[in-house]
Amino acid sequence: MTDAISFEVPWARTDKFDPPAIFDELREQRPLARMRYPDGHVGWIVSSYELVREVLSDPRFSHSCEVGHFPVTHQGQVIPTHPLIPGMFIHMDPPEHTRYRRLLTGEFTVRRTNRLTPHVQAVAAEQIEVMRAHGAPADLVKTFAQPLVLRVLSELVGLPYEERDRYLNAVILLHDAEADPAVAAAAYAEAGAFFDEVVERRRRQPREDLISTLVADPELTGEEVRNIITLLLFAGYETTESALAVGVFALLHHREQLALLRAEPQRLDATIEELLRYLTVNQYHTYRTALEDLKLHGELIRKGDTVTVSLPAANRDPAKFSCPAKLDIDRETSGHVAFGFGIHQCLGQNLARVELRTGLSALLAAFPDLSLAIPADEVPLRLQGSVFAVQHLPVRW
Repeated sequence: MTDAISFEVPWARTDKFDPPAIFDELREQRPLARMRYPDGHVGWIVSSYELVREVLSDPRFSHSCEVGHFPVTHQGQVIPTHPLIPGMFIHMDPPEHTRYRRLLTGEFTVRRTNRLTPHVQAVAAEQIEVMRAHGAPADLVKTFAQPLVLRVLSELVGLPYEERDRYLNAVILLHDAEADPAVAAAAYAEAGAFFDEVVERRRRQPREDLISTLVADPELTGEEVRNIITLLLFAGYETTESALAVGVFALLHHREQLALLRAEPQRLDATIEELLRYLTVNQYHTYRTALEDLKLHGELIRKGDTVTVSLPAANRDPAKFSCPAKLDIDRETSGHVAFGFGIHQCLGQNLARVELRTGLSALLAAFPDLSLAIPADEVPLRLQGSVFAVQHLPVRW
């Protein structure tokens, strides 16, 4: 037990693009290492690509919030185990997880999300005009990335974007490691009450949105519908907005890669996949707990042991990706785990790709001379919290 590292060590990120350096050492020496969790539990952390996929695909590991130990604190507080929350299927195992996820799978297929492209293009064009009206320099996060993703996601789910003041604050505070817990709790309560209100609106007057579809299901309670809405919004907004903003930041910093993409725009899809691998903004909260004693990488994992997996570390594993610390849009990136792996792989990944592809394409077309307005090392980062992000990204054109 004495060789267990603190949970704080693997999250001590300091670089604007690279995961903590400890992962290079761990992958080489201890790809399955002991880690002491915030609640005192001594479990494990995995940093190699193969072991990450193995843990995430093994049904002997649970993602239930009833048995797991959270690998990070939230707003300075230990996150306790708690009973399953109806509808919050991200922390459920089959068959409960399967039942909820099956309700939504059809809404997020490649075909269905690709049909949203014209709408996403229209939203991107409007946000481009907002940037032009603001004038350079402008904060790309506030004027483009955040509103683009929130508008698209809100409309798909069925939340009125014009009433975003009633739910957006809760989403932002969820990923803010320094937020006041009391302020965050009040924002969550306000958002939950608003979601209940929208659910009742859709019961009376259905529309073509996800809330209306869920409300029409006689097997779902109002509480379940509200919590599914909460999950979709909280999981789909900050991650995609951050991936878009940090992705633009990375390209503006790696000018040779940006020049290559501009010269050969057919590389856009490959660029998106490489940015997802290289940046992997989903940095915390991916963990599983053993349901029985089992062997992993020659070690005995006891029933009840929690194993945290690092997606950023897996996507920088040289055993899978050559020269992984280099951003290379020519790279073959198939198999990256930026969206996770196994049955809990991100449900909204196809929508995220549409938003990233369309948003980046619109920016490059509108601003052929887009550049950073401040030195790269001065761009303010959000290093703590479940999602790696830039707080602001001042750009000029």
